Amino acid sequence: MKKFFAFLKSRVFLINIGLALVAVVVIVYLSMQWLKSSTNHGEFVEVPDLAKLSVMEMRETLETAGLRYEVLDSANFNPDYPRFSIIEQDPPAGNKVKTNRKIYVTVNPSGYKKVTIPKIIQVTQRNATSMLRAVGLEVDRVTYIDELGKDMVYYIKYKGKRMNPGDKLPKTSKLELICGNGTVPGKARVQGNSN
Repeated sequence: MKKFFAFLKSRVFLINIGLALVAVVVIVYLSMQWLKSSTNHGEFVEVPDLAKLSVMEMRETLETAGLRYEVLDSANFNPDYPRFSIIEQDPPAGNKVKTNRKIYVTVNPSGYKKVTIPKIIQVTQRNATSMLRAVGLEVDRVTYIDELGKDMVYYIKYKGKRMNPGDKLPKTSKLELICGNGTVPGKARVQGNSN
């Protein structure tokens, strides 16, 4: 045991410890320099504003900035943006990111998704209007015809064409309800939307 303690105090041991410390410091310093250069430490790119750009324009803009992209499925059509244009991005415009960072974009679809016309035949005009609104359709006008059921929906029209429950239309489409006026057959009259 005495020899071991004597060795710890010897000049050879102290020189080896000193060399080991110098080697560790040099390795740590070189590793830090390598990490800085390989990760572009301190170098950032500003995320461009991609709003309302087409997919092709977005692609060119991000490639020029040295960024990558991934297109996410779009949820709902936004009429404030052109079709197939960028409506959302993550991270947002103006953020500072590293080169080659992936930007996630959401594309505006070509139009509103289609919804199914609910079963509103032989339903009151008031209830039919509520059911249509619930699925995203609107009542543009109500036309009354001489039929016994007052305010009862007899059929539906979209752009002058007769539609049936179960047919699909783009969300926010405006429909015409043909309702009875409570009298026996006679002359039809048109009334604006009573809502």
